[in-house]
Parts: sequence; structure tokens; C-alpha cells
Amino acid sequence: AGVESFTKTKQALTLMKAIGAYADVEKAKESKKIRTGVGKIRNRRHTKRKGPLVIYKEDNGITKAIRNLPGVTQQNVSRLNLLHLAPGGHVSRFFIWTEPAIQALGDIYSSETLPRDMMKTADLTRIINS
Repeated sequence: AGVESFTKTKQALTLMKAIGAYADVEKAKESKKIRTGVGKIRNRRHTKRKGPLVIYKEDNGITKAIRNLPGVTQQNVSRLNLLHLAPGGHVSRFFIWTEPAIQALGDIYSSETLPRDMMKTADLTRIINS
């Protein structure tokens, strides 16, 4: 009976309004622009801002509830990666965590085993643009 069991977009919309994230959803919705350059011809006609990222543990319908909100993306807590957390190398994305996802973080990253550096090169923009 938590947020992860939402199945309707209307429920997700009331959640966004309740936690104050609806302004970011509107900002992402209004940011739809036509791309400059040749990308228009190559089926990449529109560009849009990234909105909030909803991080969940179990999909009991939350993906169906959120998928129609513009700019809002969802990700499972066990499948987090850097490109979703910091798109374009900018570390300023708005995250919405569900309670089970925060509790699962303790299981994934316990205090004894901290994640080690996986990258040999610290230049993130070089890796993304390659």
C-alpha cells in the first residue's frame, strides 16, 4: 500500500504535487523544443529536459504510473548507473526515493564493503563523449 503500488498516472501526479516535484514536471513538459541542425532529419527532432528520477525497489505498478509523466524517469535501485544519476555529467538531478529503495541501499552497499573505483580514467566527459 505504498508508493510502489501506484498503478495510475493520476496517483503519481498527486504524489508529485504533494512532495513539491510538480514544478519540475511542468518545467520538463514545457521544455520540448525542436533540435537545431541535421538531427531533425535523422528522427531526433525534439529535445526535452530531464525531470525527476524516481528510484524504487519493486515494481508493483509504479512504472506504469510514472511512464506518462513528461521528463520523469524511473529506475530500480539495484540497477542504478551514472548516466541516469548524472545525465550529461551534471550532478544536479532531482531524485525521489521510495522507502523500500532506501532500505535496500543498506543491503546493496553495506558498511563493510564500500564500492571501489571502477574507472581508470577520471575524465567523465571524455568517457561519455567517446
